[in-house]
Amino acid sequence: MGKRIIVQARGHGSKSYRVRPNAFRIRLTYPKKLAGEGEVIKLVNSTGHSAPLAKIKYNNGIFFIPAFKGMVENQKINFDSKEVREGNIMRLKDIPMKTPIYNIESRPGDGGKFIKTGGSHSEISKIIGEDIYLLLPSRKEKKFNRECRAVIGTIAGSGRIDKPIVKAGKAFYIRKSRNKLWPRTSAVKMNAIDHPFGSGRGKVPKSKIAKRNAPPGARVGLIRPKRTGGKKR
Repeated sequence: MGKRIIVQARGHGSKSYRVRPNAFRIRLTYPKKLAGEGEVIKLVNSTGHSAPLAKIKYNNGIFFIPAFKGMVENQKINFDSKEVREGNIMRLKDIPMKTPIYNIESRPGDGGKFIKTGGSHSEISKIIGEDIYLLLPSRKEKKFNRECRAVIGTIAGSGRIDKPIVKAGKAFYIRKSRNKLWPRTSAVKMNAIDHPFGSGRGKVPKSKIAKRNAPPGARVGLIRPKRTGGKKR
């Protein structure tokens, strides 16, 4: 009987392929009802995130957001002010164009879904009627609801990839903290028993068409493609 291939083993969820629950114990979100002013009571290091996190205390409790570049403890943050100042949480309709923002809500009240990586930010590129278009770090534009909230500023931690890793062991543990498998073996270098592309006889993988709902292990190659083969000229 053949061994399970790697994606099947990952789906099974053994200790080798499971992230530490402690790494993602902190959830980044805005409370649904946020008004008045808050205070940054602590800057937190989290192995599951690429930027330092800010622990913010407000009238009804505590919440976490990615820290912006230059944030300090005991700093005051406003939630419903029209003043454009780093750290303030504002609605997109109140933010001027070209202002750097991050932790943007996809829908009003969902707590922030876009731009959470260290060193990144977005900005408003254009406003058409009730729709606001943001220029994302990928240089693509995306339409947002004008009631969505965002934080003013650029996320801290932009220099995290400047320092060379040097050792393979360090790269392994960096990825393991986020449940990323490394090093990754190329499929054509595996044995036939381990992967559909494996074996030494044919190094050019054949086109495999997998169903969208295929189980882990069978879901390799082309996942429910619209078309296959080269285009006819």
